[in-house]
Amino acid sequence: MTTDHALVIGAGPAGLMAADQLLRAGVPTLVVEAKPSPARKFLMAGKSGLNLTKDEPLSEFVPNYAESGDWLRPMLAEFGPAQVQAWARALGCDVFTGTSGRVFPRAMKASPLLRAWLRDLGARGLDLRTRWRWTGLSEGFVFDTPQGPQTLRPVATVLALGGASWARLGSDGAWASILAAQGIPLVPFQPANMGFLAAWSPHMTPHFGAPLKSIALIAGAQRARGEAVISARGIEGGGIYAVSRALRDGAALHIDLFPDIDLARLTERLAARPRAESATNSLKKLGLSGARLALVLECARPLPADAAARARLLKSLPIPLTGPRPTDEAISTAGGIPRSALDADLMLTALPGVFAAGEMLDWEAPTGGYLLTACFATGRIAGQAAARFIARSRSG
Repeated sequence: MTTDHALVIGAGPAGLMAADQLLRAGVPTLVVEAKPSPARKFLMAGKSGLNLTKDEPLSEFVPNYAESGDWLRPMLAEFGPAQVQAWARALGCDVFTGTSGRVFPRAMKASPLLRAWLRDLGARGLDLRTRWRWTGLSEGFVFDTPQGPQTLRPVATVLALGGASWARLGSDGAWASILAAQGIPLVPFQPANMGFLAAWSPHMTPHFGAPLKSIALIAGAQRARGEAVISARGIEGGGIYAVSRALRDGAALHIDLFPDIDLARLTERLAARPRAESATNSLKKLGLSGARLALVLECARPLPADAAARARLLKSLPIPLTGPRPTDEAISTAGGIPRSALDADLMLTALPGVFAAGEMLDWEAPTGGYLLTACFATGRIAGQAAARFIARSRSG
């Protein structure tokens, strides 16, 4: 490979966006992917409706990245919610905004958008090679390929290999050992946007797979409206993912089963129930049924007889979790390459000419379009910076 070429390792959203920018700069670009086809996790995410971004002002969007918000803000300012929507439309994939502000393709899946993107990149000269697995750095980037071992020595490389969840789709975190061997400090991986384990009694078995609707989830100081699902192994779903970081970091989970009724009103309603009525019937008369009722009977035996105490319990039902689901089952991961190991252009300071993007970087965000938007935005910055690096090498 000549020094006029760029290398991108990883053909997910961040890697393809980096390649997009390199090609726009007139740089011949090779993208290599370990799996037999590109963007497998992207396609999986879009099977039931690809949530591309969240249609909200940057002032509301950025705080969802917590302590990484100040780092990502300039990148998101250049390629945030509005730009993601415009980009999809430019590829011929119309989008719409749901009632929650989440943005989806009209097709409600990822495959048409990915096909359009790959056609566009191919028309601009993208060279995409699959089944190329990066195995090390030794006088160049070493790969196992269908043609045997290959070593590439590009002048600029963008690493976009994902985090450490859903290994079967390509994000196995194996790159961490390669970078660690180069003396690059890494933050250990942790699951993010994941379900949690619970040791249910047989009483809960009929409710496995049942949704918990009309609830609020409480984890420490955080409170979120959303839905959850009872599973054989515990509890998961969008509402749980919204508070998963706080739970992972040690907060206990409580569920408000009556988020639209204040404590005083619920106490009054409980106090008005006939004294002779059984606890279960009393809860049913209040509107509890199915999985919500089962959860109370599982987690709150015996029920307090006092109306005020019972109301407080129903407004903050403790759920006995035993820990997060394994990292590989998480939607995303925290950890990876810290900000301190990168310059403002996302270049690894220990490896000049090597840039990193997407979930390889140590940031995390909730679901709802934030994950994909930051992958696009960081990939874009890394691709532009790699193109500038190559331009400087040509002139120097």
